[in-house]
Amino acid sequence: MKQMIINIPDMQSAHCQARVNNAVKEIDGVQIQNVEAGKIAVSIASDNTKNEVVKAIEKAGYSVLSESSNNDSDCATGCCNN
Repeated sequence: MKQMIINIPDMQSAHCQARVNNAVKEIDGVQIQNVEAGKIAVSIASDNTKNEVVKAIEKAGYSVLSESSNNDSDCATGCCNN
């Protein structure tokens, strides 16, 4: 399995982290290693699995940045502003 970190700048609160965790945990071929403000660390079986993870996160209402991005979020979007 390949380990990767996915940057999700809008995922800051515990509620947001739980939403993303729930969106990703049911995907076959994914093991969640860590969820924290702004990112999720996962082990994935393939590139197709990575695409499924990104789609699930976006479907949950969050934007996904590339692994190398260093952008910070002011949490102006996503569930944190509700």
